[in-house]
Amino acid sequence: MSNNYNSIDNALNTTSDIVEVESTKPTIKPIETVREGHLDKDYEYSRANLYSLIEKGQEAINGIMEVAEEGGSPRAYEVAGQLIKSVADTTDKLIDLQKKLKDVGEDSKKTTNNVTNNAVFVGSTSELQKMLKQGFLNNKDNN
Repeated sequence: MSNNYNSIDNALNTTSDIVEVESTKPTIKPIETVREGHLDKDYEYSRANLYSLIEKGQEAINGIMEVAEEGGSPRAYEVAGQLIKSVADTTDKLIDLQKKLKDVGEDSKKTTNNVTNNAVFVGSTSELQKMLKQGFLNNKDNN
């Protein structure tokens, strides 16, 4: 096999060997879709975390209410109010989680069957009139 780089090899006092390499295309793996098992696992994990947050928030509310009653500090009552709001928001998230799971289940069951029929006539207007007249006559005969 001839080497097209002889002048470069001579200038650098080296020798080069051309090695042909087989080109292989990399295999492309399809992206995995969310599987039903993963969805259930994620739902259970999120649900457990939300329950845990709600329970800890209720314990914190009980503790801060005792502190507020003993000290009578307006700041303690403000913190208690914020904790109550936070726990209420977390319970709303728990309900939203239920709705989202239901929506995902419904989306996987839905299939859209949209059929679009486009009829295009290619011809002159006189040909179109003839076809229409024949169509009307055929419809009158059938009725």
